[in-house]
Amino acid sequence: MAHFAPFLGLKGIIPRMFSRPIDEFLRGARDELPILVGVAPFGMIYGVLALTAGLNAGTAQAMSSVVFAGSAQFMTVQLLAQNTPLLVVALTGFVINLRHALYSASVAPYLRNLPGRWKALLAYLLTDEAYAVVITRYQGKEHPGPTDHWYFLGAGLALWTTWQISTGVGIFLGTQVPESWQLDFALPLTFMALVVPALKDRAALLAALAGGVVAVLAAGMPFKLGLIVAALVGIIAGMLGERK
Repeated sequence: MAHFAPFLGLKGIIPRMFSRPIDEFLRGARDELPILVGVAPFGMIYGVLALTAGLNAGTAQAMSSVVFAGSAQFMTVQLLAQNTPLLVVALTGFVINLRHALYSASVAPYLRNLPGRWKALLAYLLTDEAYAVVITRYQGKEHPGPTDHWYFLGAGLALWTTWQISTGVGIFLGTQVPESWQLDFALPLTFMALVVPALKDRAALLAALAGGVVAVLAAGMPFKLGLIVAALVGIIAGMLGERK
């Protein structure tokens, strides 16, 4: 037995290095829960606005399932309500969602060995709220594990399920939601909760400040183009800050 003593000592180490898929999945869903408090009213507001903009219930719900990007969905229904040309709607949505390319590049090193079907699934689930939780988890681990993608799946599916349900609730309630509820406060609070912890260096801080100031100053631009201008200014400011 003395010869096996070193191997028996690994009994407590192996479980810490290699978690079961179900454990990682549940941990990801659990870590996503605090953010879902802000996501739920956000989804309800979208459901109400979609009906107000003239979309039928099926189309509004389908957009949450297919597009699955809250900011782009909000912008789309607002532009459609203003009879904005479809080309402008498509261009605006494209620019708004460009940030997902950066998210993908950030998590790619942790997922490079996954098969294509897993990458496709996780790419679909990659949103602001899921990314914030997942990248924090991945960067905080000293040794990447073979079941880390299950953590991503748990966080992403928790968010996806909440978004679908809250959208459905908003569609069901429709315009019956009293304006006095002022649920729209959840939108800026949710994004603030995601952005502030990520401002860890000068470049990120410059990007956030520049983009925020321009977004406020350009809020009156037609077709919500102020957001596009603000995003571009924020990116340029961040790049300049990184170079210096």
